[in-house]
Amino acid sequence: MSSQQDFKVFRSTTGLGLKALRSFEVAEELIEYEGRRISSEETYGMDNRYLFHLNEDYCLDGSSRSNLARYINHSCSPNAQAVLSFDETSITIEAIQPIEEGEEIVIDYGEEYFQEFIEPIGCKCTKCSG
Repeated sequence: MSSQQDFKVFRSTTGLGLKALRSFEVAEELIEYEGRRISSEETYGMDNRYLFHLNEDYCLDGSSRSNLARYINHSCSPNAQAVLSFDETSITIEAIQPIEEGEEIVIDYGEEYFQEFIEPIGCKCTKCSG
């Protein structure tokens, strides 16, 4: 897996984003989504957009600024995807197409997140706004 030096947080059209500082090949693991493992029950009432569900019982709270993967924006035309580990304890982001140096890393946040947070204000990804 690559290191934090392979990425740069930058100002994107939707806020902050994550840019590749080197090229990545298809299926290459880019970065781990890091965070505190919390129970799904603990998430009720939380105003936190950085929760990544591991399974019906646990989530990762990726809100810490040290979690560079939290800066990966949504896209309806993603170049990466989230991959849940076999034991459902971690999530890595992997390339689903070649990613060039300087390119923003984007994933599809999924239907539930899209409907709750993105759809009401309109999608601002490159595919939808370009």
